[in-house]
Amino acid sequence: MASTFPKKSLNRMSSFAPCWALGCMSGTSMDGVDAAMLLTDGEVILEFGDSGYLGYSRRDRETIARAQGVWPGMEPETIASAERAIHRVHRTIIQDFQDVDIIGFHGQTVAHDPKKGRTHQIGNGNILAEATGTRVAWDFRRRDMAAGGQGAPLAPIFHRACARYLSEFRPVVFLNLGGVGNLTYVDLEAGEPVAPGAVLAFDTGPGNALLDDLMMARRGSAFDRDGALAGSGSPDTDILEMLLTLKYFDRPPPKSLDRNDFSVALRQVRDLSDADAAATLTALTAISVARAQPHLPRPPSHWLVSGGGSRNPVMMSELQSRLDAPVRSIATTGLDPDMLEANAFAFLGVRVLRGLPISFPSTTGCREPTTGGRLSLPKTGSTRDGSFRP
Repeated sequence: MASTFPKKSLNRMSSFAPCWALGCMSGTSMDGVDAAMLLTDGEVILEFGDSGYLGYSRRDRETIARAQGVWPGMEPETIASAERAIHRVHRTIIQDFQDVDIIGFHGQTVAHDPKKGRTHQIGNGNILAEATGTRVAWDFRRRDMAAGGQGAPLAPIFHRACARYLSEFRPVVFLNLGGVGNLTYVDLEAGEPVAPGAVLAFDTGPGNALLDDLMMARRGSAFDRDGALAGSGSPDTDILEMLLTLKYFDRPPPKSLDRNDFSVALRQVRDLSDADAAATLTALTAISVARAQPHLPRPPSHWLVSGGGSRNPVMMSELQSRLDAPVRSIATTGLDPDMLEANAFAFLGVRVLRGLPISFPSTTGCREPTTGGRLSLPKTGSTRDGSFRP
């Protein structure tokens, strides 16, 4: 159990007062569950609390990987097996935390197709609420997609709260490099989230998923530690030029991706050496981010990077060489780059509890600011829609 910040012991508070929320995130990298505590009222961040990580076993990872691309009604036993693994690991890590008022449970995305207005996250908040005795906010994306949104990314309203917490009043970009790359542009001077130029968010392209898949297939490793393999190779410029002709990069935001939308890149590097293939995929991620710059309302003062990519020095060097503003890990601000997404779902969990919007036209393309999520209560097993105000 890692503890980056001291956690206060608080009595139970009303839903409208600050409370300790536990966010649980199992991302597209499918490596394990991040869990992090946050003291918040769903509008401002008061304190970051304990955090921890529990990795999936190789068997669990393979089970969850088999569920990728499976939609509801397809392969029910494949989904059931993956959900059992997800529930088991989540229950285990949640036991390490105390004084939790609400759990923000993302579940595991196994399929995402915004063009057809559908997404599939597996994991059941009712089961988790019953197992932990704690209310659970979950199923965050469904209502956004019903309102015409992409269903992703959902962290932008949390990133805006982070900008306030860090006193980042100039335009700043929060870049998350998990399995898929996504950014949030925040300009506090522009006003509230609905104001023009205040918040913009979208998926930039592949994050670490392609590189992680390459490493597992060729080296039996979960990721390219410290970018060592990519750093020993050279990017293939011809392959990069071909991949950058894909229409996604020029499409205006908001826009989002499925984990496997760029799987063509793995086929393109199959004849390269391990080192050159890793270098090419690393460069692809960085160039994808650079291609996002023309979509930003104003040039940002700097970029704050989180997720696994922030710990890859080769990736960070590629980003710095291609972006027009300074690039640094969000760790330099005192925040944990590995736990930021878990913190985000803690924050969103409280917003669900309060019936506050979790997505906006400029972040997902929904028609209007949209509340979301479902709230599962322990013991009764009942579920209430996110528009409910306790």
